[in-house]
Amino acid sequence: MIKAVLFDFDGVLTTDKTGSVSTIRSLSRQTGLAEGAVWDAFAPFNEQLLLGHTTHDAVWPEICARLGRELDPAVLVQAFESTPIRHDMLAYAAELSSGYATAVITDNKADRMSCLNDRYSLASIFSLVLVSADHGSGKEHTSIFERAVDLLGVEPEQCVFIDNSQRNLVAPAALGINTVYFNEAADTAQSLAQMLSSRHGVAAPRVTPNNSSKPTPLRGAA
Repeated sequence: MIKAVLFDFDGVLTTDKTGSVSTIRSLSRQTGLAEGAVWDAFAPFNEQLLLGHTTHDAVWPEICARLGRELDPAVLVQAFESTPIRHDMLAYAAELSSGYATAVITDNKADRMSCLNDRYSLASIFSLVLVSADHGSGKEHTSIFERAVDLLGVEPEQCVFIDNSQRNLVAPAALGINTVYFNEAADTAQSLAQMLSSRHGVAAPRVTPNNSSKPTPLRGAA
């Protein structure tokens, strides 16, 4: 019997495939710099940021130097906040939380997720938000999933994990966690709810059939 539903963040709870896509696009629009140039400035630090070995504050001067422009750090916060959230998915997760443990497990930067946690009150929706930068390891390894199972107090086979990348399903499946591939371009909260109900017996709460363009009121949302 499923007792916990675990969600990836970007590409499942957002409409962009990765957080970098959201951040780079916003920074490009704010500054007028080409997206390729912004990607190149951030790329050398991406892995260290994802694993918590550095922070955006620490590398910001070097990023600006690589861009050839001094940028106010506030543009980065605005870029984080520009993340296109799937409000129907957050509403679905909030409804699930009345009967299941719920969690976000994400390869992400600590400061970005802290910003988005505050903006959308993720901690009031999910039992656990586990970020690679805080854990020190990402979804390519089993340890982040082992930590989630331990903190939630459930067995791996009592969990289902949803991700928009097939490669991120390998490690949890090796632990015995049930896995679901989510196509960020085609799937919705409604289709996910129907699939989880039919395949894993997860009780299907009422889901508003919308996407991120029309926000659904959330419990405790900012």
